[in-house]
Amino acid sequence: MAEWQASAVDAVPGLRLRPATADDAALILRFIIELAVYEKEPDAVVTDQAGIADSLFGPGASARALIAELDGEPVGYAVWFANYSTWLGRNGLYLEDLYVTPAMRGRGVGKAILRHLAQLAVASGCGRMEWSVLDWNTPAIAFYESVGARPQSEWTVFRLTGDALGTFASSR
Repeated sequence: MAEWQASAVDAVPGLRLRPATADDAALILRFIIELAVYEKEPDAVVTDQAGIADSLFGPGASARALIAELDGEPVGYAVWFANYSTWLGRNGLYLEDLYVTPAMRGRGVGKAILRHLAQLAVASGCGRMEWSVLDWNTPAIAFYESVGARPQSEWTVFRLTGDALGTFASSR
């Protein structure tokens, strides 16, 4: 991924996007929990502040994060990492989380974050930018479609996690 660069946030007066640091681990965890509650999965968050600090800022961390601040107050975050397309023969940017606090939604903060990440993807030579959205989250779907993103309805996401992951990994 390209190095951090200034982003066009002019459309939202007072908005600043900055790289997250280990000092933001508690804030990021708070936002993750708020997002999980919104997504109707509050018990799915099993990490803690140390886990966030280590996985995002420790040695070997491959994900990146940013904090969105409006007039100096944190109002959102994003977490992303590089993925790869064999068909394109290029890296892509996978957006794991994009979250804006409920009171700040509809003000352009999410769009500024998404545009900034698109700029990072382009600067890094990525062939695409991808993310997942819950099928019932119609406000997010409408937002993503408004910027030109299109759902990939022919693909189904599969997940192997927890005990199933461990069992399969140790099977013959």
